[in-house]
Amino acid sequence: MIDAVATDSSSTPSNEKPRRTRRTRMTGAERRAQLLEIGRTLFAAKGFEATSVEEIAAKAGVSKPVVYEHFGGKEGLYAVVVDREMRRLLDMVTSSLTAGHPRELCEQAAFALLDYIEEYTDGFRILVRDSPIPQSTGSFASLISDIATQVEDILGREFKSRGFDPKLAPLYAQALVGMVALTGQWWLDVRRPKKAEVAAHLVNLAWHGLDGLEQKPRLIGHRKS
Repeated sequence: MIDAVATDSSSTPSNEKPRRTRRTRMTGAERRAQLLEIGRTLFAAKGFEATSVEEIAAKAGVSKPVVYEHFGGKEGLYAVVVDREMRRLLDMVTSSLTAGHPRELCEQAAFALLDYIEEYTDGFRILVRDSPIPQSTGSFASLISDIATQVEDILGREFKSRGFDPKLAPLYAQALVGMVALTGQWWLDVRRPKKAEVAAHLVNLAWHGLDGLEQKPRLIGHRKS
Protein backbone atom coordinates (compact mmCIF):
# COMPACT_ATOMS: atom_id res chain seq x y z
CA MET A 1 0.00 0.00 0.00
CA ILE A 2 1.36 3.39 -1.02
CA ASP A 3 1.13 6.32 1.49
CA ALA A 4 -0.87 9.31 0.37
CA VAL A 5 1.16 12.28 -0.88
CA ALA A 6 0.74 15.51 1.07
CA THR A 7 0.30 17.60 -2.08
CA ASP A 8 -2.90 17.40 -4.10
CA SER A 9 -1.59 15.59 -7.23
CA SER A 10 -5.08 14.89 -8.58
CA SER A 11 -5.56 18.54 -9.43
CA THR A 12 -1.98 19.13 -10.60
CA PRO A 13 -0.84 17.72 -13.95
CA SER A 14 2.39 15.66 -13.76
CA ASN A 15 4.29 18.19 -15.92
CA GLU A 16 3.36 21.15 -13.70
CA LYS A 17 4.78 22.18 -10.31
CA PRO A 18 2.36 22.13 -7.33
CA ARG A 19 0.88 25.55 -6.65
CA ARG A 20 2.28 27.37 -3.62
CA THR A 21 -0.05 28.12 -0.76
CA ARG A 22 -0.69 31.85 -0.64
CA ARG A 23 0.03 33.51 2.69
CA THR A 24 -2.85 35.43 4.22
CA ARG A 25 -1.95 39.09 4.40
CA MET A 26 -2.41 40.91 7.70
CA THR A 27 -4.77 43.82 7.91
CA GLY A 28 -3.29 47.19 8.85
CA ALA A 29 -4.60 46.82 12.42
CA GLU A 30 -3.15 43.33 12.75
CA ARG A 31 0.25 44.44 11.45
CA ARG A 32 0.28 47.40 13.84
CA ALA A 33 -0.55 45.14 16.78
CA GLN A 34 2.18 42.70 15.73
CA LEU A 35 4.80 45.46 15.51
CA LEU A 36 3.77 46.81 18.92
CA GLU A 37 4.18 43.40 20.53
CA ILE A 38 7.56 42.80 18.87
CA GLY A 39 8.74 46.28 19.79
CA ARG A 40 7.59 45.82 23.39
CA THR A 41 9.55 42.57 23.71
CA LEU A 42 12.73 44.00 22.19
CA PHE A 43 12.61 47.28 24.15
CA ALA A 44 12.17 45.32 27.39
CA ALA A 45 15.07 42.99 26.63
CA LYS A 46 17.54 45.42 25.06
CA GLY A 47 16.39 48.97 25.79
CA PHE A 48 15.54 51.74 23.35
CA GLU A 49 19.04 52.54 22.11
CA ALA A 50 20.08 48.93 21.44
CA THR A 51 16.91 48.12 19.48
CA SER A 52 16.92 48.95 15.76
CA VAL A 53 14.21 49.38 13.16
CA GLU A 54 15.96 46.69 11.11
CA GLU A 55 15.60 44.19 13.97
CA ILE A 56 11.95 45.05 14.55
CA ALA A 57 11.18 44.66 10.84
CA ALA A 58 13.10 41.38 10.60
CA LYS A 59 11.23 39.89 13.57
CA ALA A 60 7.94 40.87 11.94
CA GLY A 61 8.99 39.54 8.53
CA VAL A 62 8.49 42.90 6.84
CA SER A 63 10.66 45.62 5.33
CA LYS A 64 11.76 48.73 7.24
CA PRO A 65 9.33 51.04 5.38
CA VAL A 66 6.41 49.12 6.91
CA VAL A 67 7.56 50.14 10.41
CA TYR A 68 7.91 53.76 9.28
CA GLU A 69 4.49 53.63 7.65
CA HIS A 70 2.79 52.62 10.90
CA PHE A 71 4.80 54.57 13.47
CA GLY A 72 7.09 57.03 11.70
CA GLY A 73 10.13 55.20 13.07
CA LYS A 74 11.49 53.60 16.23
CA GLU A 75 10.71 56.65 18.36
CA GLY A 76 7.05 56.59 17.41
CA LEU A 77 6.72 52.89 18.12
CA TYR A 78 8.45 53.28 21.48
CA ALA A 79 6.19 56.19 22.47
CA VAL A 80 3.04 54.17 21.74
CA VAL A 81 4.37 51.16 23.69
CA VAL A 82 5.17 53.32 26.74
CA ASP A 83 1.86 55.18 26.63
CA ARG A 84 -0.06 51.91 26.55
CA GLU A 85 1.87 50.47 29.50
CA MET A 86 1.46 53.61 31.60
CA ARG A 87 -2.28 53.69 31.00
CA ARG A 88 -2.55 49.99 31.80
CA LEU A 89 -0.73 50.37 35.13
CA LEU A 90 -2.69 53.46 36.13
CA ASP A 91 -5.98 51.76 35.24
CA MET A 92 -5.07 48.69 37.29
CA VAL A 93 -4.26 50.77 40.36
CA THR A 94 -7.27 53.06 40.02
CA SER A 95 -9.73 50.21 39.51
CA SER A 96 -8.29 48.33 42.50
CA LEU A 97 -9.15 51.11 44.95
CA THR A 98 -12.67 49.97 45.73
CA ALA A 99 -14.54 50.66 48.95
CA GLY A 100 -13.03 49.27 52.13
CA HIS A 101 -11.07 50.00 55.28
CA PRO A 102 -8.12 52.36 54.62
CA ARG A 103 -5.66 49.57 55.42
CA GLU A 104 -7.39 47.30 52.91
CA LEU A 105 -7.18 50.06 50.31
CA CYS A 106 -3.42 50.22 50.89
CA GLU A 107 -3.28 46.45 50.36
CA GLN A 108 -5.26 46.77 47.12
CA ALA A 109 -2.90 49.45 45.80
CA ALA A 110 0.19 47.36 46.66
CA PHE A 111 -1.33 44.28 45.03
CA ALA A 112 -2.25 46.25 41.89
CA LEU A 113 1.35 47.31 41.30
CA LEU A 114 2.72 43.85 42.06
CA ASP A 115 0.06 42.28 39.81
CA TYR A 116 1.16 44.54 36.97
CA ILE A 117 4.82 43.63 37.50
CA GLU A 118 3.95 39.93 37.51
CA GLU A 119 1.56 39.97 34.52
CA TYR A 120 3.23 42.64 32.39
CA THR A 121 6.90 42.20 33.24
CA ASP A 122 8.14 43.50 29.89
CA GLY A 123 6.01 46.61 30.25
CA PHE A 124 7.36 47.37 33.71
CA ARG A 125 10.96 46.88 32.55
CA ILE A 126 10.32 49.47 29.86
CA LEU A 127 8.65 51.94 32.23
CA VAL A 128 11.40 51.96 34.84
CA ARG A 129 14.09 52.72 32.29
CA ASP A 130 14.90 56.35 31.57
CA SER A 131 13.07 57.14 28.36
CA PRO A 132 14.62 59.40 25.69
CA ILE A 133 11.17 60.02 24.20
CA PRO A 134 8.52 62.30 25.73
CA GLN A 135 5.17 60.51 26.05
CA SER A 136 1.70 62.02 26.07
CA THR A 137 1.12 60.37 29.45
CA GLY A 138 4.41 61.70 30.87
CA SER A 139 7.27 59.88 32.57
CA PHE A 140 7.29 57.01 35.04
CA ALA A 141 7.83 59.58 37.80
CA SER A 142 4.69 61.43 36.72
CA LEU A 143 2.79 58.14 36.62
CA ILE A 144 3.84 57.39 40.20
CA SER A 145 2.65 60.89 41.08
CA ASP A 146 -0.73 60.15 39.47
CA ILE A 147 -1.04 56.96 41.52
CA ALA A 148 -0.05 58.86 44.67
CA THR A 149 -2.91 61.26 44.00
CA GLN A 150 -5.30 58.31 44.23
CA VAL A 151 -3.79 57.32 47.59
CA GLU A 152 -3.72 60.91 48.80
CA ASP A 153 -7.48 61.02 49.37
CA ILE A 154 -7.35 57.84 51.47
CA LEU A 155 -4.56 59.24 53.66
CA GLY A 156 -6.24 62.63 53.91
CA ARG A 157 -9.36 61.09 55.43
CA GLU A 158 -7.29 58.95 57.78
CA PHE A 159 -5.18 61.92 58.88
CA LYS A 160 -8.25 63.99 59.59
CA SER A 161 -9.86 61.24 61.70
CA ARG A 162 -6.66 60.95 63.78
CA GLY A 163 -6.19 64.68 64.31
CA PHE A 164 -3.24 65.09 61.90
CA ASP A 165 -2.91 67.85 59.34
CA PRO A 166 -4.57 66.52 56.13
CA LYS A 167 -2.50 68.99 54.09
CA LEU A 168 0.46 66.67 54.64
CA ALA A 169 -1.33 63.73 52.99
CA PRO A 170 0.26 64.42 49.54
CA LEU A 171 3.76 64.15 51.03
CA TYR A 172 3.00 60.83 52.71
CA ALA A 173 1.21 59.53 49.61
CA GLN A 174 4.28 60.20 47.46
CA ALA A 175 6.50 58.50 50.07
CA LEU A 176 4.31 55.41 50.33
CA VAL A 177 3.76 54.94 46.60
CA GLY A 178 7.46 55.54 45.93
CA MET A 179 8.31 52.87 48.50
CA VAL A 180 6.04 50.35 46.79
CA ALA A 181 7.35 51.24 43.31
CA LEU A 182 11.01 50.88 44.31
CA THR A 183 10.30 47.62 46.12
CA GLY A 184 8.52 46.47 42.97
CA GLN A 185 11.65 47.17 40.91
CA TRP A 186 13.68 45.02 43.29
CA TRP A 187 11.06 42.24 43.35
CA LEU A 188 10.93 42.26 39.55
CA ASP A 189 14.24 40.38 39.46
CA VAL A 190 14.34 38.41 42.72
CA ARG A 191 10.65 37.32 42.86
CA ARG A 192 11.09 36.39 46.53
CA PRO A 193 9.23 36.30 48.81
CA LYS A 194 5.86 35.56 47.19
CA LYS A 195 3.68 38.43 45.99
CA ALA A 196 1.16 38.25 48.85
CA GLU A 197 3.98 38.28 51.40
CA VAL A 198 5.62 41.29 49.75
CA ALA A 199 2.29 43.13 49.81
CA ALA A 200 1.80 42.23 53.48
CA HIS A 201 5.23 43.54 54.47
CA LEU A 202 4.78 46.75 52.49
CA VAL A 203 1.43 47.44 54.14
CA ASN A 204 2.85 46.45 57.53
CA LEU A 205 5.55 49.11 57.23
CA ALA A 206 3.20 51.70 55.80
CA TRP A 207 0.26 51.13 58.12
CA HIS A 208 2.13 50.73 61.38
CA GLY A 209 4.37 53.60 60.39
CA LEU A 210 1.25 55.73 60.09
CA ASP A 211 -0.01 54.25 63.35
CA GLY A 212 2.98 55.61 65.24
CA LEU A 213 3.17 59.02 63.60
CA GLU A 214 4.07 61.99 65.73
CA GLN A 215 1.77 64.96 65.17
CA LYS A 216 4.82 67.23 65.09
CA PRO A 217 7.82 65.10 64.06
CA ARG A 218 11.17 66.36 65.29
CA LEU A 219 14.77 65.96 64.20
CA ILE A 220 17.22 64.50 66.68
CA GLY A 221 20.44 65.18 64.76
CA HIS A 222 22.45 68.39 64.67
CA ARG A 223 20.93 69.56 61.38
CA LYS A 224 17.83 71.67 61.75
CA SER A 225 17.56 73.18 58.28
